[in-house]
Amino acid sequence: MSNTPHTLGDEFPDQMDAIHALKAKSPEFLHVLTEYDAVNDKIHRSETRLDAISEAAEADLRRQRLMLKDKIVASLRNA
Repeated sequence: MSNTPHTLGDEFPDQMDAIHALKAKSPEFLHVLTEYDAVNDKIHRSETRLDAISEAAEADLRRQRLMLKDKIVASLRNA
């Protein structure tokens, strides 16, 4: 448990201009970003003990966040 927020700005500091441009052009990419933020918020709330969830549920959320991050990376490469 790292208790690090993993915001898009933290994860992709050099890519923020590209992220903003792509989300303005692609509703699908915007959906992935929105989903990433929602999952990331759930993980952070669990890590900070604001929401109690099982370790298995938190692990599932972490896998989902990684999958979404992979989609973001792929979209940025293809842009």
